[in-house]
This record gives sequence, C-alpha cells and structure tokens, in this order.
Amino acid sequence: MSEPDISAVKDYLTDLQDRICAGLEQADGGGRFHEDSWEHAAGGGGRSRVMADGAVFEKAGINFSHVRGAELPPSATANRPELAGRGFAAMGVSLVIHPHNPYVPTSHANVRFFVAEKPDAAPVWWFGGGFDLTPYYGFEEDAIHWHQVARSACEPYGDDLYPRFKKWCDEYFWIKHRNEPRGVGGLFFDDLNDGGFDRCFAIMQSIGNHYLPAYLPIVARRKSAANGERERNFQLYRRGRYVEFNLVYDRGTLFGLQSGGRTESILMSLPPLVAWHYDWQPEPGTPEARLYEEFLRPREWADETLAPAEGAD
Repeated sequence: MSEPDISAVKDYLTDLQDRICAGLEQADGGGRFHEDSWEHAAGGGGRSRVMADGAVFEKAGINFSHVRGAELPPSATANRPELAGRGFAAMGVSLVIHPHNPYVPTSHANVRFFVAEKPDAAPVWWFGGGFDLTPYYGFEEDAIHWHQVARSACEPYGDDLYPRFKKWCDEYFWIKHRNEPRGVGGLFFDDLNDGGFDRCFAIMQSIGNHYLPAYLPIVARRKSAANGERERNFQLYRRGRYVEFNLVYDRGTLFGLQSGGRTESILMSLPPLVAWHYDWQPEPGTPEARLYEEFLRPREWADETLAPAEGAD
C-alpha cells in the first residue's frame, strides 16, 4: 500500500480553492472573494474566502483548513470508535454557494483528508467528501446534468462507485425531523482508504475537479431568469431547511465546533437571509409543490433523459 503524501494533498487542496474561486468570480462577473487567514489554537490554520453580495451569488464561502489536535472529536469517531483518543491532522476544502436568483440552486462541495495517530501504532488515514445540489425550483435538465457529471467523476474508478456514493449522499443529506432530503443529492463518501493512497487520492481529486463543470452550466442557464417576491419568499423558506441540516446533522459543522475551530469559518455555510413560517404548505399544482413531489425524493437522475419539447419532431 502506498504511503500517504500529505504535502501533495495540501498542494492539491490549496490549488483547488484557488481554481474554484477564480471560476466563481468569472461566473459572477462582479463579486470578489475576501480572504481571512487564521490559526488554530492546537496547531495549523487555514484561509477562508467569502464573496458577499456579488452580482450572481448572494454569499459564496470557500474554506481551506489544515488543523491538528490532540484527540479526535466525537463527530469524527462516531462510526469508528476504535480511533477515539487518537491525535489527528485534518485538511480539506469546503464550500457553499447561495445565489441571489431563486432559480439558481444552492450548491455544496467538500473534499477532505484525515490522519489519526497514537504512539506505538500505525497511523490511520482516510479521505471523504462529495458535492450536492439544493434547488428551490426543480428542473430535470439541471438535476440530470449534475448527476451525469457526478457519475463521470466516478467512472474511472469502477462501475460501482457512483451508485454507492450517490446512495450514500441521498441517505446522508436526509433531514430526519422533516422526513425529506435537503435537495437532489449528488455524491458523498467517507472513511475511504481501500485500494491504497494513490487510488483514494485520485478519487478525491476527480470529485473536487468535477464540481465546477457540474455547477457552472446550471448557474449560466438560470441566473437571468425573471423572478419576484413569491420566488424570493420560497427561497428564503427553503433555506431554513439548509440551516436546520447544517446545525443539527452536518459532520463538518460538528467537527469544526467540537475541535475548537474558527467559528466564522465553520458557519460561513449559512445563508445571509432565511425565513421560517409556521406549518406552511405549498398550494397544489404550483412550482413550489412540484419541488416536493418530483425532486425531493431519490431518483436515478444520471440514467434519465429529457422528454422532447412539446411540438418537437
């Protein structure tokens, strides 16, 4: 098994942050990222980049971190209790994009690498991450494209990888107290170390590299769509679901808080404006109801094709 090359992972992650920032700035056409560099109390640090009130993106946050600690927090050992008590080093890039236009979905991506160590024992390493899409108004074209790009990211590494990571994503981004998914899914994986470091690192890189090709065409299609108060109100309401998931269930948020991370960077994933309405239900037959009926449920999007437009030959 190849030995982990921590410096290569760090170089890739910082470059990925640079490339995604450049791609999003170009897509926005006006906004720029502001960078804060910070240090972690137990060692390491990171750089947080946030775009606020751009032309297209209301808030876009892209964080790189490389931190160390004396003991893995509970969120990191919930599925691997045998690692409890080990020291750790963790690095990753995490991002969340909240657009102005309600017809442009929110998107999230994360790729990360962990090493857990203790005296007189071999270090244990693994990769995790993925990307997922949270639309406010559903379009088959967008969901199909998103998942087909996700499948392309996985294809070089075996036919079973996309179905496994896709199912994992559907299950992970499930809001239990609402009994609904956060969005239309994508990819999610964790504890990846089978097949050796080189293969696992390549999978992580492929997923990170496919985020912009998955998201930017959707942004380009929807960013100029006409919208008004109704769409904005629904967007703010649905953002409430995003906040609920991130604060109650998200492992990255919990890990950051439990490990004493920088609060501003951890919570940069939250949207700037959000609304809750008591017992609100969409009216039958509306685009808002269609989101719940046709999109907020698991579908094999990558295998679907668009129906021909009415009247087309």
